[in-house]
Amino acid sequence: MKNVPGGHNLFVQDKEVATLIENLYSKLKLMLLKKDDTKTSSLMSHLRKIDEHLERKDTRFLTGDTMCCFDCELMPRLQHIRVAGKYFVDFEIPAEFKSLWRYMYHMYQLDAFTQSCPADQDIINHYKLQQNVKMKKHEELETPTFTTSIPVNVDIN
Repeated sequence: MKNVPGGHNLFVQDKEVATLIENLYSKLKLMLLKKDDTKTSSLMSHLRKIDEHLERKDTRFLTGDTMCCFDCELMPRLQHIRVAGKYFVDFEIPAEFKSLWRYMYHMYQLDAFTQSCPADQDIINHYKLQQNVKMKKHEELETPTFTTSIPVNVDIN
């Protein structure tokens, strides 16, 4: 991997970042399942910590200006939070988390993410299946959509 551009950073070890991103997915699932303010607040608090970390680091990605293994874990989770959170409980990542949005913007610029990212409908269907709710036929036939926008007031530099 050292011969691949940026490959030296893919398997970086960073205990702080590992701790920071763990349990994020479980907090999303609890919010979707319980649908109460406590679970939403818990997820918001976790996202705020990630935003603060990114602000302190002032880099494009979690550990530097090249992607690492932690980015490959975090960004899909953020995408699920955006899509499933909005669909099931009308949750949106606050625009005030500017460093988090800047991070997501940089991830959306990468073919590695955009080409492997499931369609919004697939993410929604995943959670519907977990809740034993079937998709309707017209949903299965819809043209896939991909949420990759960021709030207009976020400075991407």
